[in-house]
Amino acid sequence: MALVENFSPYCGHCKAFMPTWKQLVEDVATVKDPGITLAQLNCVQYGDFCSEIGVKYYPMINLYRKGELVETYDGSRDLEVLQEYIEKHAEPITAKAAPTSAQPVVVAAPTTKAVLHVQTPRADVNPAGTVLKLDSTNFNDVLAKGPVFVKFFAPWCGHCKKLAPIWAKLAGHLQHRLTIAEVNCDDHSALCKEQKVTGFPMLIYYSNGASSEYTGSRKLEKLQEFTEKASIPAITEIQTSELEDKVQANSVVYLLIHAASNSAIVREVTQASAILLGSVPILTSTSPDLFKRFSISEPWALLAFKDQDLSNPTSTYYNPYDHQAGLSQWLQANRIATSVELSQDTFQVVMNAAHKPLVVIVPVTKATEKDISLKVREIGKKWKAKKTNKGSREVVFTWMDAEKWAKWLKNMYGITASEEPSVIIADHEKLVFWDVEASNQPIKLTSPSIFAAIDGINKGVIPYKSSRNFAERLGVYINDKLTSMEGFVLNHPIWTLLGFMGFIYAFYRFMKRIMADEMNDLRHPNSRRLD
Repeated sequence: MALVENFSPYCGHCKAFMPTWKQLVEDVATVKDPGITLAQLNCVQYGDFCSEIGVKYYPMINLYRKGELVETYDGSRDLEVLQEYIEKHAEPITAKAAPTSAQPVVVAAPTTKAVLHVQTPRADVNPAGTVLKLDSTNFNDVLAKGPVFVKFFAPWCGHCKKLAPIWAKLAGHLQHRLTIAEVNCDDHSALCKEQKVTGFPMLIYYSNGASSEYTGSRKLEKLQEFTEKASIPAITEIQTSELEDKVQANSVVYLLIHAASNSAIVREVTQASAILLGSVPILTSTSPDLFKRFSISEPWALLAFKDQDLSNPTSTYYNPYDHQAGLSQWLQANRIATSVELSQDTFQVVMNAAHKPLVVIVPVTKATEKDISLKVREIGKKWKAKKTNKGSREVVFTWMDAEKWAKWLKNMYGITASEEPSVIIADHEKLVFWDVEASNQPIKLTSPSIFAAIDGINKGVIPYKSSRNFAERLGVYINDKLTSMEGFVLNHPIWTLLGFMGFIYAFYRFMKRIMADEMNDLRHPNSRRLD
């Protein structure tokens, strides 16, 4: 028999459980013929394998007999309870002496893709608590060893210089927990180009073969908060009774309901969720009650719940034919709460969201923030309840500090905080906005006014305003035309060639005619005689 702890070195529960596990190992080692071997599987080092065998949370303790799973232990992790469990399931083999020390011993595993070792020392990442310098010679090797948070920078960049001491403090804070690294893009430009670095400093989190750019606040506490979330298990299995509390504790929650025999979908969701970097908790359950409660007739479904509302999911995903293609897109598109404060921490996530939502923005002051934010949340909930067209554009309702962001609001939308709240609806990707309804009346902070404006925008009956000045709009227009021309050339090379040849021929004929007229004038010059 083998009792295996599937763990992550970044998991808080695993760290808390470590002394208990060590004591169990020592207890087993003192028995001449224990009939059971204790082993560990590092799921950061063997992430794909852990997904394949269905590891859903950390630490997950499995009992094996001759490489076959007997059961997953779901009892208390108290030392005495586990000692009784080990004694109950141990199968002593008196004919064969058991190991008498806690030295690493290879244990039979379900497959040969990963090897389980008894009390294998956990890899000590970031042992010195310092920033690791990466280049093309060690970049891939470091990423292969586990999650890495990388800063791409240039020595001349002012923002990079400002971030440098914070980055060093972050490395110290995450000593023995997470590798914090950096790449000098002046010295290693090819590597930065390969990683698609487009600006400095650019922060990218790498884990299990996936990467995602961090665009949040550069303050130390925010970076610490991000790394804590990014390193937790991607999926947590829950009991039905826990669902209500989980939804109440988070503005957005994903719930994967699946048949107990379908571990493949758990692996696929785990892989696709790497882009979330822990920003949205993903829960999983095989409870028949939840299938019935949410009227799920398919073998599995992924549900999104927002705004602490468990009554109905805001979106449901099920695709039996092409999971991976749509999973990541769906996870990205539903990661933002219906209503949120637009701040430095949320700006990039909301305004540059991959699914390009319309964003309702209402400026607030300290005096009006409480009342207006409550009103925005109420309107957002009404919109969520009203929305029935699955093909319509997503909308995020926000409020924004008009004092802190006064200059930006004025330059972008020409608005300021006032007694009568201003309301604009922005399409940040195109840098355009709307501040009136179809009747040309200003949008008011009421459900009918905002909903009518959104409807008019979707139908294209309300003209937009641009946040760009004339020179910027002209530059964009010229660039769009050139891009369109380039696209035509690439998509229709034969027509382009024929058109070019026709132009050359027409130009040749034109020049030939001009030259013929000039030669004729030379042969018959005008007479200088008066008669």
